[in-house]
Amino acid sequence: MNALMAKGLLFAAILIGATVYVVNSMHIDLSDPINLITMIGAVAIAVLTVGVSIKYINQMKTDTASGELAEENWDGIGEYKNELPGGWAYSFLGTLIWAMWYFTVGYPVNSFSQIGQWNEEVKAYNAKFEEKYKNPNQETLEDMGRSMFLVQCAPCHGNTGDGLSGKAHDFVDGRISKKQVLDVIKKGSNQLGYQMGAMPANMVTGKDAEEIAAYVAGGMKGKQPASFGVCAGCHGADGKGMNGMAANIAEYDENLITHVIKNGKHGAIGTMPAFHDRMTPVQLKALATYIQTLRGE
Repeated sequence: MNALMAKGLLFAAILIGATVYVVNSMHIDLSDPINLITMIGAVAIAVLTVGVSIKYINQMKTDTASGELAEENWDGIGEYKNELPGGWAYSFLGTLIWAMWYFTVGYPVNSFSQIGQWNEEVKAYNAKFEEKYKNPNQETLEDMGRSMFLVQCAPCHGNTGDGLSGKAHDFVDGRISKKQVLDVIKKGSNQLGYQMGAMPANMVTGKDAEEIAAYVAGGMKGKQPASFGVCAGCHGADGKGMNGMAANIAEYDENLITHVIKNGKHGAIGTMPAFHDRMTPVQLKALATYIQTLRGE
């Protein structure tokens, strides 16, 4: 017995021993036919893995290239026209046959699926929900929005929407801070999905950026800075977003809230995820409606 064979047998013994140890530590009942077959399969895999590895390692040490050399070569390196090894070819063919059997007989793609059942039930429930709340009144929207806010939004924005003392956006105040405005001016924005497209970074800097940030954070009251003309090109002279073409920076309206919920947003405590795939259109409207009621409370 050579050294390679000894090492292979030792490795196989370690694999089998580890398998037995796991079975004993988990108190698996080998009298159960399924568990017993699984155990036998694990031992067989360990033995076959070691055996095949030893075989081909020995071949690599002793075999030499032979056969008819192909005419094509690259940098003097050519290939032999040897036939495909029978074992590899039969294994590959067997895998294809097994795959076709599995998808047509063993577990056909049109068979029962728990995931498929879940999706069908969710789809049916959403349709029922949309029909029930097709034309909700203001009170219904606020109640629905309150429930969603407490589950989805309160962990970051607080139960009352106060932003947990500045850690996230404060809906009660209803304004973005000067720091937030400066951050957007510096980094730009291309996340909310408005028709005007991306807002480039650093369109204004220095004193101009400071004046714009103070003006927007202050509710756009008083004398408008001359540098605000850069912003007015997309947001409008009144800052209301040109009828939804860009973000409304004058007030936190339903359109802006909906865009943020659907697309997510970079915030002071991290990135707010997009919720577009978690809410129906009615739920989006309800949440936006409720958030607007928090202002000034």
